[in-house]
Amino acid sequence: MRSYRTLLLAAPLIPAVLLAAPALAAPKAAAAAPDVKAGVDAWEAGDYAKAVAVWRPLAIAGDPDAQFNLGQAYKLGRGVPADLGQAEGWYRRAAKQGHLQAEDNLGLVLFTANRRDEAMPFIARSAERGEPRAQYVLGTAMFNGDLATKDWPRAYALTKRASDAGLGIASARLAQLDRLIPLDQRQRGLALLPEMEKNEQRARLAAVNAAAPEAPKSAPSPVQTASLPASVPGTLYTPPPVLAPAPVPAPTPRPAAPLSPAAQHAAAAAAEAAASADVAAAAAKDETIRVVTPPPSQPAAPGTSYAAPPEKGPLPPAETPATPPTPAPAPAPVQEKVVAATPKAGTPAPAPAAGKSPWRAQLGAFGVEANARSLWRSVEKAYPAAAARQPYLVKSGKLTRLQVGDFASKADAESFCSAVKKDGRPCLVVDR
Repeated sequence: MRSYRTLLLAAPLIPAVLLAAPALAAPKAAAAAPDVKAGVDAWEAGDYAKAVAVWRPLAIAGDPDAQFNLGQAYKLGRGVPADLGQAEGWYRRAAKQGHLQAEDNLGLVLFTANRRDEAMPFIARSAERGEPRAQYVLGTAMFNGDLATKDWPRAYALTKRASDAGLGIASARLAQLDRLIPLDQRQRGLALLPEMEKNEQRARLAAVNAAAPEAPKSAPSPVQTASLPASVPGTLYTPPPVLAPAPVPAPTPRPAAPLSPAAQHAAAAAAEAAASADVAAAAAKDETIRVVTPPPSQPAAPGTSYAAPPEKGPLPPAETPATPPTPAPAPAPVQEKVVAATPKAGTPAPAPAAGKSPWRAQLGAFGVEANARSLWRSVEKAYPAAAARQPYLVKSGKLTRLQVGDFASKADAESFCSAVKKDGRPCLVVDR
């Protein structure tokens, strides 16, 4: 960037003319050859003719900052007669060398000269980098659909970005778009703003990197490197043979010694404890594991889970297998209800109450909840019919929607919106 050597000029669409003071000190130069900074100093001192005299030979020699500043002088008519043709020519020369401010002004000059088809590629690139004047022009074109594809959400977003940057004419246009663009499309435009801001930062960084001069190549080292011949295996001796390691015999397993009765009893107790630990671990994980453990008072032997047959006499009738119990139906999912606390006077309720009419009138959507509350206070004062209604604050992502509810029918809600719209306020009937 060359901020200390470049003058800044507002777009011809705006009456104010902005000239930026140098942000850094200019590099020292020989007294016989003044640099661009010397011209900037003369310009700020009011000596425009001297500034032009300093910049002209530098601009002819190809300095992009001097070319841009000379275009500014012809655009403003200071130090030279005003000449938009000369201004365009010097802007174009600087833009070809990657001067971003020159490209911004070139597009605006072409647009003002009614060469709009030629200007729009420059306008689009400047808007991508976040230039507010270009965003205002491109947003207007997208709303009209004449010089760009009609896209009302993006048109609203571009105009909002330009207005947030402090461009007054964009703020006035945004107020017009609030009345002309439907609420749902304006909300879609507001949702584009975070990603649009990130893309502007990436585009500016890419443009600055592309315009930066290449780093000078380092001079070749004076040290000469000798080329060594490829190594060849030695031929004056015979390498020793590679000996394979002798196989290690596998250890012979020893026969297990028979366990004593006490050892057998201890091993059985350890196995039972391990099984109990596994069951406890499974229960901790909510796994259904059923293990039948014999009572400690009698040994685990076959036939302990059913009655033994009689030694004499007829056999008892076979037991009818028990019918497995019918599983109870799963309870129906309980729908969560959000019950709002009783709001204070003039404060919208944050959530809808159950059992009320579904018809509501939506007065707006805001990124800041306090703005929605402020709007409700003004509406409550302006319309006595609204004061008797229940306000709601409905959260939707980062937006807070202000709604007036509990209308008996859709017709009642539309009648309320008609009264509000007569004063130029937005109002939309919704069904919650």
